[in-house]
Amino acid sequence: MSDENAVYIGSKPVMNYVLACITLFHGGKKEVVLKARGRSISRAVDVAEIVRNRFVSEATPSEIKIGTEPITGEHGSTINVSTIEITLSKE
Repeated sequence: MSDENAVYIGSKPVMNYVLACITLFHGGKKEVVLKARGRSISRAVDVAEIVRNRFVSEATPSEIKIGTEPITGEHGSTINVSTIEITLSKE
């Protein structure tokens, strides 16, 4: 799967990511992948729900992947950060 249909969720307002998803769907994409880690995971779920309930009613979550990524900190310490990928598919 290419990154051209991926939306990386960070700390911007939720509607910025919703608009990015809608733009990809209206641009002809059949799938949009929301990727987030750490504290942004709940924002990714919010984006997916807003997109499918308010704007693109035919979009459904076709796949949800969860995982853990090791992140190396400033002093060489490694911490584990949770990750999620939500794939929204449109028929």
